[in-house]
Amino acid sequence: MSFLLEKYQKEIVPALMEQYSYRNPMMVPRIEKVVINMGLGEAVQKPSVIELAVNELTAITGQKPVVTRARRSIAGFKLREGMPIGVKVTLRNQRMYEFLERLLYVALPAVRDFKGVSDTAFDGHGNYSLGIKEQTIFPEIDYDRVDTMRGMNITIVTTAENDEQSQTLLRLVGMPFRRRKKKEEATAEEATAES
Repeated sequence: MSFLLEKYQKEIVPALMEQYSYRNPMMVPRIEKVVINMGLGEAVQKPSVIELAVNELTAITGQKPVVTRARRSIAGFKLREGMPIGVKVTLRNQRMYEFLERLLYVALPAVRDFKGVSDTAFDGHGNYSLGIKEQTIFPEIDYDRVDTMRGMNITIVTTAENDEQSQTLLRLVGMPFRRRKKKEEATAEEATAES
């Protein structure tokens, strides 16, 4: 059993039940799935990029991604319907928890000058999206074999009813949200900076 799943069952469920007065443990919000998407616009000119991205995403997630294709043709981008333009993986259960552990406790802390992730990237339905600029923050990627930096979008889908419950769940899981400064602190810092 994953460390994160064990933490969820033993610590997070009782904490959320107490905070939101749930009568039943099944009412407690949980992480349903994690979707990792890598958009590859350069694949229009260089189709070999898709294979490299598939290999990298397979190494990061432990699951083979699906190739996403263009839904319609766009002449300005030299894009035809059905052309491969990205790769995506949907993780659930054990693989999802293992990926989240690596993301939260290994990859994100490896980002230079990391100050936390935004706490405003919720969609109104309890789901959270996070953008990563380069795939090399994951230890599974061999830095010497990387041809270009590729970003990815990670969406964490929860069963929470609203963004507040989702944020509480993710904070308890260990998501390093950026600390917001209180107004008094911000004005005090501005005053010292001006003097």
